[in-house]
Amino acid sequence: MRTPDKPGSIVIVGDSGTEHVGSHLRHAAEETGLTVHFANTRDAWGGWLTRKASWHLCRRRPGRLHSFSRRVVDLCTENRPRILLSTGFVPITTADLEKIGALGVYRVNYLTDDPWNPAQRAPWFLRAVCAYDEVLSTRRANLNDLRALGCPRVGYLPFGYAPHLHRPERLTPERMRALESDVIFAGGADRDRVPYIAALAAAGLRVALYGGYWEEYPETRRLSQGLRSPAFVREAITAAKLALCLVRRANRDGVCMRTFEVPAVGASMLVERTAEHVELFGSEGQAVLYFDAIPEMVEKARWLVEHEAERQRMKEAAHQLIVGGDHTYRDRLASILEWSGVRAA
Repeated sequence: MRTPDKPGSIVIVGDSGTEHVGSHLRHAAEETGLTVHFANTRDAWGGWLTRKASWHLCRRRPGRLHSFSRRVVDLCTENRPRILLSTGFVPITTADLEKIGALGVYRVNYLTDDPWNPAQRAPWFLRAVCAYDEVLSTRRANLNDLRALGCPRVGYLPFGYAPHLHRPERLTPERMRALESDVIFAGGADRDRVPYIAALAAAGLRVALYGGYWEEYPETRRLSQGLRSPAFVREAITAAKLALCLVRRANRDGVCMRTFEVPAVGASMLVERTAEHVELFGSEGQAVLYFDAIPEMVEKARWLVEHEAERQRMKEAAHQLIVGGDHTYRDRLASILEWSGVRAA
């Protein structure tokens, strides 16, 4: 029998970066009144050179996997939390997850990436993920794969937004002019995303492009604004006439982080059509416009740029759908705690 835990105690394992899900959940847990013990997954990778070597030479296995994993066991042993909540491909081994389970800790993985994405597939994680009591995926497309792999309990829980970061912004006229664009896209430079951005620029639209690796492609190099802080991107979204929302196809996504973050800030949205997006935003023109292919995207982007009143109407509708719809990371955490039978203090 387990010894009594500390009231409202939780161990969260994730990336501490301000824009990452692990950081959002930590903030939400502290707001909720839980005592949070946090393990930063960056510590498992080491420096830039070690991380690069581990990723390419060790089949995406963190260089400090075992020492970091033992640290998580120690956190759970010392604090006896009610729940271990890990985010994404967290560096905890199967053996150590079993030790944590033997302490009576309920183990949940909030799976924010697709482990069958060829660019991210990590055999060590595919073995470890089955040792969780529950795996909650941000995509419906891999739920059956997780069940077939042997995960005992699988569910769907999409991304959310963090109100302290993703909120309406007031800009001075000078700041608005400095950041103004026709179309903003914030996200990483997957190869299959490049033609979408290039087509918008070729159509004469002013594109503001934020995120990593866009400078590696000739078609997008001159458009790249690089990586910016969440506060800066929030301002850039506010100053844009519309925001483009692309899912990550290699991840089989139905929604992405920007699905929730952009309307929480407030922007008219042009959204890649998926079943999940339509379920969330409703029919065409109710809160967003959808597209299936590049020519349709360009045509609708031009239309939105030219029709300010419709942009404003859909911007407000999308904002209300998200901020009024229980989509914060505090809401996501509450769902996780409810499903696992855990209650906050």
